[in-house]
Amino acid sequence: MLAALTGMGLSAAAGLNAYIPFLVVALAARFTDLVTLPSDYTWIESDWAIGAGAVLLLTEVVLDKVPAVDSLNDTIQTFIRPSMGGLIFAATNAASEIDRSTWMADHPWVGVVLGVLVSGIVHSGKMAARPVVNGATVGFGAPVVSTVEDGASIGLSLVALLAPVFVVVGLGLLAWLLVWMWLRVRDWRRSRRSGVYASG
Repeated sequence: MLAALTGMGLSAAAGLNAYIPFLVVALAARFTDLVTLPSDYTWIESDWAIGAGAVLLLTEVVLDKVPAVDSLNDTIQTFIRPSMGGLIFAATNAASEIDRSTWMADHPWVGVVLGVLVSGIVHSGKMAARPVVNGATVGFGAPVVSTVEDGASIGLSLVALLAPVFVVVGLGLLAWLLVWMWLRVRDWRRSRRSGVYASG
């Protein structure tokens, strides 16, 4: 159960930024005893994987704070973020000594699917909300919202590794935020349609 919570927290974090939870897991496995990756996933803590992840993270951090470019980046990340969520969920579940005898450990594809789903849901909410934020703030909100998302991704990744029980609280807050954003998107689209009809 703890491994599943860890995987879900990291997958949700990947939905906000694909490379933050990847690097958190890679660095934790490389330099601490928090994560011991099994042989199939040891490449995650290799020099080239950490280096590539750092370069991609820097690129993501910059692009995600530029209005209009952030939406294009979100489109590109539609495949990357859910894939990373699936990878990280599977890797951390496989690394758990406690959960290796569980049904999920015997069926590793379940972790991949759950990771893809959780990350994909979070990514979808982020992708839908960003144009609304940009439109409402004439682009000035993009760097602020992006910074908050990066901070949330870091926080959720650390909580998932250090105190996975609290992932439930984090996921609850994230779910509330996604619902709130979806409602805002709906209201914004309705107001735009009303404006179009009124002007016509």
